[in-house]
Amino acid sequence: MLEGLAATTVWQEELYRHLHAHPELSSHEVETAAEIAARLEGFGYAVERIGGGVVGVLTNGGGPTVLVRADIDALPVTEQTGLPYASAVTTVDESGATVGVMHACGHDVHVACLLGAAELVAGRTQAWGGTFVALFQPAEETAVGARAMVEDGLTTKVPRPDVAFGQHVLNHEAGVLGTQTGPVLSAGDSVRITVFGKGSHGSMPHLSVDPVVLAASIVLRLQTIVSREVRPGEFAVVTVGSSVAGSKSNIIPDRAVLLVNLRTYDMGVRQTVVDAVERIVRAECEAAGSPQPPTFEYYDQYPLTDNHPEVTATVTEAFRAHFGQDRVMELGRVTASEDFSRVPDAFGTPYTYWGVGGFAPGHPGPPNHSPTFAPLIQPTLSAGTEAIVVAAMAYLGKDQR
Repeated sequence: MLEGLAATTVWQEELYRHLHAHPELSSHEVETAAEIAARLEGFGYAVERIGGGVVGVLTNGGGPTVLVRADIDALPVTEQTGLPYASAVTTVDESGATVGVMHACGHDVHVACLLGAAELVAGRTQAWGGTFVALFQPAEETAVGARAMVEDGLTTKVPRPDVAFGQHVLNHEAGVLGTQTGPVLSAGDSVRITVFGKGSHGSMPHLSVDPVVLAASIVLRLQTIVSREVRPGEFAVVTVGSSVAGSKSNIIPDRAVLLVNLRTYDMGVRQTVVDAVERIVRAECEAAGSPQPPTFEYYDQYPLTDNHPEVTATVTEAFRAHFGQDRVMELGRVTASEDFSRVPDAFGTPYTYWGVGGFAPGHPGPPNHSPTFAPLIQPTLSAGTEAIVVAAMAYLGKDQR
C-alpha cells in the first residue's frame, strides 16, 4: 500500500507549506475546504460538503467501512517560528487588536497526512476491499465543527463506519506514534460567569456592592474544588483564565466577568466540578449582598475522547508490526480536549485516537497553540500518512481476512 509514498511526498510537502502559510480561522475554512475537495475529486472520491467540512468516500467492493478524520482550522496566534513559509495572515480580535492567524496546533499536518493517505488508498484498490471515508472537519478549535457536520446530516449522507480514527501531531519525537486505551483526551467546558454588584464612586465604597472583591473571593474559593471536593487520584482542572471588571481606578463597577475552564476524564467528576462551581459562585454572591443572581454561560464544550479497547489494540499491533516496537509508545492521558468523538459517537461507532510526534529527538517541541509550534516536515508527514494507511488496512486489507 505504501509503494507510492515517495511520489505522494513530493506534492504533500508543498501542500503542507501552502496550508501553513495560508491558515483560516474556525468556520471560515473556505479556501482550505476547496483545496481538499479538489484533491479528493482528483483521487477519484465521491465528495460532499457537509456542515462546513468536506467528506470523500471511496467504495471498493464489499468489506468494512473505515472513517478517518482530520481537523482543518487555524488559531488567532501570531506566528513566531521564523520559517520561510510562516503565516503572514492577520485578523482583528474581539478587542479590536490585530493578531496573526497560525496553524499553531498542527492541523495543516493533519490535512496533508489524510490527503496523502487518501491518494495511496485510491492507488492500490487491488489490495483492499470495503469503503474508505476521509472526513475533513472545520472548527475544532471552537468545538462547533463536528456538531455542525452531524447537524447537517452527516450520518445520513455518509456510509456508517465500522471503525473511526483520528490522530494529532504532538511535541514528541518525530516519527514516533503514541496510542492509549480508554480515556485519552479530557472533556472540556468553558464557562462565562457574570456576577453583579452595585456601582459607586471609588471614594464611597459603603454605597456599593463591589464586584471586584466578589470576583476575587470567587477565584480563591474555586481553587478548593480540586483539592477538597474531588477524590484524591481523580483528575480535574479548574482554571480561571480571565477576570475582568471596571475601567477606572475611582469607579466601582456594577459587574465582573470570569472566564473559567474545566477539564475532567470522568463524567461523574465533571458533574461534581460543575455543581461546585455554581454553588460557590452563588454562595459568594449571596454573602456579598449581590443585587441579582449570577449568570452562567457554557461554551466551547468538548466531549471526552475515550478510545475503544479492541480497536486500540488492533491499531497498536498494526503500528508495531509496521513501524517497530521502538517507534510505538504508550501516549498516556493528554489533558487537552477535542470534539473528534462527536463524529463516531453520532454513528455509534467504536474509535481510537493516537498521537504523532513532530520534533527532533532529545528536543521536545513547544506545546500545541504556542506561537513557535513548528513540527519538522519530515519524518512527521510520512509517519502520519503511513499511520493512517496502516490503521485502515488493519480492517480493509485483503490479507486481514
